[in-house]
Amino acid sequence: MSKRLPPPDPVAVLRGHRASVMDVCFHPTRPLLFTGSADGELRIWDTVQHRTISSAWVHSAAHGIICVAASPLIGNNKILSQGRDGTVKYWDIEDGNLSRTDSYHFCKLSLVKRPFTCPKPFEDDIHPEGPKYLAIAGQESSEVEIWDLNTAERFAKLPQNCSNGSSSHSTKGRGMCMAVQAFLPSESEGFLHVLTGYEDGTMVWWDMRHTSLPLTSVKFHLEPVITLSLDGSCKGGISGAADDKIVIYSLDHSLGSCVVQKEISLERPGIAGTSIRPDSKIAATAGWDHRVRIYNYRKGNALAILKYHRATCTAVSFSTDCRLMASSSEDTTVALWELYPPCTVT
Repeated sequence: MSKRLPPPDPVAVLRGHRASVMDVCFHPTRPLLFTGSADGELRIWDTVQHRTISSAWVHSAAHGIICVAASPLIGNNKILSQGRDGTVKYWDIEDGNLSRTDSYHFCKLSLVKRPFTCPKPFEDDIHPEGPKYLAIAGQESSEVEIWDLNTAERFAKLPQNCSNGSSSHSTKGRGMCMAVQAFLPSESEGFLHVLTGYEDGTMVWWDMRHTSLPLTSVKFHLEPVITLSLDGSCKGGISGAADDKIVIYSLDHSLGSCVVQKEISLERPGIAGTSIRPDSKIAATAGWDHRVRIYNYRKGNALAILKYHRATCTAVSFSTDCRLMASSSEDTTVALWELYPPCTVT
């Protein structure tokens, strides 16, 4: 019998933060990594040379950063940082702060995701045109607000009130909005869709053409939904919660339904972050138990448990070219991993 190979070690460990690293994301086209920490520091790393390029305290140390986000849809030299101090800041990574919007609570914001098309390595200007929107938990904790980054103004909320001031679908009974993912499926004719996860374990799917009523609502978790990710086709994804399971689900756009494809039981509860590689082959979770777990996304079977971190893992992210994964932790480190690299066509 062949022996099961031990899990790999990280190819690099990025050290420099002085506080818990709360989020991590890759630049969409360049070998750069963005990280944000609990003391408000935003760092930009070179993923080839494994060194810090720049660092700045962009949110107050008392509140810190809970989310960093980049996307080709907002521009290749732009990044968002979200703090617990009630602000989202929109940065030009070369020229400094551009603008800011209000945010509330501790639900991480979401930029718009659209179906993935494989780029050439570090190709610039992928999807340079498109809506510069973000979705975020609202001032009313059970609501979701959609903001326009061009104007720094809110233009919609979910659920939207009717003309008489009432809403035909209230989310107050679901508790706080804990997770959100905005996306543009190919079937939507350019209209924004939003997935939201709530404190009572419910997930709700919204179509912005019908903001008073969702397409569907499902309850796959018994505890608050903390993280939602979509795959490269925007036709399914993975959710993590404060309970002891991970759910891989599919989205049927013709029926407006969300269906469980696989439930994965955990020995220890609590998932802080999820991510699906752009080619939709593998998925990763960041656990409260200090572990990063890797799964075959299509089959749902476990591939590896990565045990480098010594405190709660807060986030995982894959590079656009599928060659690197980054994990962040409350142990103040960021680990870079090379896992099941995609085949290269020559």
